[in-house]
Amino acid sequence: MNSFLRLNAEAQSCTLCREFLPLGPRPVFSIHPKSKILIIGQAPGTKVHATGTPWNDASGNELRRWLGVEREQFYDPKIFGIMPMGFCYPGRGKGGDMPPRPECAPTWHARMRAEMPEIQLTLLIGQYAQKYYLGKNSKKNLTETVRNYEAYLPGVLPLVHPSPRNLMWRRRNPWFEEEVVPTLRDIVSSFLL
Repeated sequence: MNSFLRLNAEAQSCTLCREFLPLGPRPVFSIHPKSKILIIGQAPGTKVHATGTPWNDASGNELRRWLGVEREQFYDPKIFGIMPMGFCYPGRGKGGDMPPRPECAPTWHARMRAEMPEIQLTLLIGQYAQKYYLGKNSKKNLTETVRNYEAYLPGVLPLVHPSPRNLMWRRRNPWFEEEVVPTLRDIVSSFLL
């Protein structure tokens, strides 16, 4: 537990890419040695940066609906570990937020995963997490990777990002709500019994 606490404190005080962060560093993640499900998303938005609470926005509300859990369950780090590709808000780009900073995942992810030996399911949310973790095993695009989610089970489940910006994608791909979300809920509920 001491190594976990040291790592957690070190990551919380990270300033590795401060010169590139318009709002300054504020690492946002939530991990625990007993975490069972690991959520790897993109990077905090401005609302999450302001509160320091991961997924504390409209995307988080939608993600919790997909998972079939209440906020209390979602924020129990013994159930859900939350480790984005970038821990800090990366700034605004032309079409939305900038990509996660590239320094973050190589610096922290392997070390954090090593401190969470009970992870049984990793949710890869969005293209950045899928490219990083699936590499050559990802399909030609995010839609095909998510559509072929069964190929990655039982340990990994790729998901589209639950952002309101992806509402059109979800409307064009009704199979996601019809197949993937119920599968996700069934798997998650097995960890809550």
